[in-house]
Amino acid sequence: MSDDFNMSMRKFLKQVGVTSQQAIEEAMRDAETAGKTFEAKAVITIDGLEMEHVVTGTIQGQD
Repeated sequence: MSDDFNMSMRKFLKQVGVTSQQAIEEAMRDAETAGKTFEAKAVITIDGLEMEHVVTGTIQGQD
C-alpha cells in the first residue's frame, strides 16, 4: 500500500474517532445516563466499493 493511501486512511479514521467521541459525549451530557448501558453501532461505507463495515458495542452511562 502506498504512503498516500495509508495517510489518507489514517486521516479519515482519526476524523471518525474524534468526531464520534465528541458526538457521543455531547449526547451523554444531555441525557440521564447514570447506571444505564447503551448499545452502540457504527457503520462505515465506501461509495463505489459496495463495502459496509459494522462495529457494535456497549457504552456505559456516566455516574
